[in-house]
Amino acid sequence: MSYSQEIYDAARSRISSIDGSAIERAAYEAFDISHAKSMLQEQIAAAGYEMTRPCVVFKPDLLKDGDMWCALLGENLQVGIAGFGPNPAQAMAAFDAAWFQESGSHIVDRPAS
Repeated sequence: MSYSQEIYDAARSRISSIDGSAIERAAYEAFDISHAKSMLQEQIAAAGYEMTRPCVVFKPDLLKDGDMWCALLGENLQVGIAGFGPNPAQAMAAFDAAWFQESGSHIVDRPAS
């Protein structure tokens, strides 16, 4: 018998006595994806929220009005819902806020001076 065969046999005898569940448990702990799963669930929930925003569902017109942007749903400001902001994203956010106002009036979202 060669020296390498003796090492192989010794290693094999030690490995064969190991319980398979211990290896499975060690692999599960080393490759635990529970954190990645919870992060993915949060991302899916955030995407779902974005898809239900009033500015996404109702698609208001986005117009430049002087130095502000206007997101307007309706014929005009008197009968429609509008949100104003210094950029399109803030105008859409102001529209979302106006959508949930009782009066349905627009919100002017100006940057602090």
